Amino acid sequence: MDAVFSFFKGIVDLGAAVMLPIVLIIIGLFFRMKLGQAIKSGLMVGIGFQGLCLVVNLLTTSIQPVIKYYQTMGSGFTTTDLGFAAVGAASWSVPFAPIVLPLIVIVNLILLKLKWTKVMNVDIWNYIHFIIPGAMAYALTDSIAVGVIVTLASSVLALFIGQIVAKPWQEFFGLEGTTCTCLCFVAWAYPICYLLNKIIDVIPGLNKVDVDIPGLNKIDVNMDKIESKLGFFGDPAVIGVVVGVLLGIITKQDIGTTLSIGMGVSAVLILIPRMVTVMMEGLTALGNAASAYMKSKMGDDAEIYIGMDIALGLGDPCCITSTVIAIPCVILMAFIIPNMTYFPIGLLTIVCYVTPMCVMASKGNLFRSIVTTILCLFLVTFLTNFFAPEATLMMKTTGVHISGMVTDGFFGQNPICILIGFIHRIIG
Repeated sequence: MDAVFSFFKGIVDLGAAVMLPIVLIIIGLFFRMKLGQAIKSGLMVGIGFQGLCLVVNLLTTSIQPVIKYYQTMGSGFTTTDLGFAAVGAASWSVPFAPIVLPLIVIVNLILLKLKWTKVMNVDIWNYIHFIIPGAMAYALTDSIAVGVIVTLASSVLALFIGQIVAKPWQEFFGLEGTTCTCLCFVAWAYPICYLLNKIIDVIPGLNKVDVDIPGLNKIDVNMDKIESKLGFFGDPAVIGVVVGVLLGIITKQDIGTTLSIGMGVSAVLILIPRMVTVMMEGLTALGNAASAYMKSKMGDDAEIYIGMDIALGLGDPCCITSTVIAIPCVILMAFIIPNMTYFPIGLLTIVCYVTPMCVMASKGNLFRSIVTTILCLFLVTFLTNFFAPEATLMMKTTGVHISGMVTDGFFGQNPICILIGFIHRIIG
């Protein structure tokens, strides 16, 4: 069993840009792709993902002066925001990790064979979405069995919800043959933002003034419409510069820094779709092979969706625009939410991954996307702070030496972590 664990952990430790090509090449060969085709598909996905990581880092670097500006506004935060990377790494240390890693894959294959799901989750990098709540359950109950059950249940939930969101995911982002299996986003951000959009639909207009002001449900700020109506000024590159420059002005940056922020945001808006296109070149070939294989085994009506990272959805201009606007809002939440004990530095690194589901639920309406993203992140920030004691206990249980209280966004946006946390608070 240790050998199995070492194999899986060794692959994960390589990083997603290296791990994804390896996994996809193996899957491609399983689906009867020629060796050369399988290798090319895997490499294109890896190259595209590497490009995505570089562009996301560019976004973080570009707006760093904005983050520093807001960070200096207050003090007194006693809880450390570790970030998802540290928490994810710690979760691999639980004693049942060697067991659940192959079991997640086996359960997925069994459910595919039984036709209970159409999703094949190849996103091994994001198995931490399942292992972290399992590790949390283990820490709170001191039961390996409970930890295993929670981990496997989380992985199955991701498959079922991934299948539900597959159609809107493919239609909105144009990612044929894929779906998203990142549990935090498909099972938390999307349902919340879907509900918020339904609420916006029924809010009446401000009709008590003489001028007939349209209701909130009539506000349609769509990026495509902006581009078509504004022409040159509606181009994503120009929008990026404008948004970035405005952020620089609001945070009182000098001219050089302001222009750098503008160029950084503009570059991100242009480069991310290019990287997604590269990834899709590899995924399309793999998806076609998988579809042909499943039809040969299960009939012509058989479908299969390749479960992938939320990063594939970052290419929409509305996502980047919403991200840039939401980041300073999250920082301000640290000073608004009562009894806040942590400054959301780690949380800021995942804002860009929350927005795709918010934008998808809002069908690309920029106004709704911004509103739902901010409200969703408000809830995430609050819960991340609320469950800091549980997060601290989990980290200590995994053997990580920490001082004081710690937390991470996983405990505020993973629905299983939230459920376990509330159960623990209720029953003690």
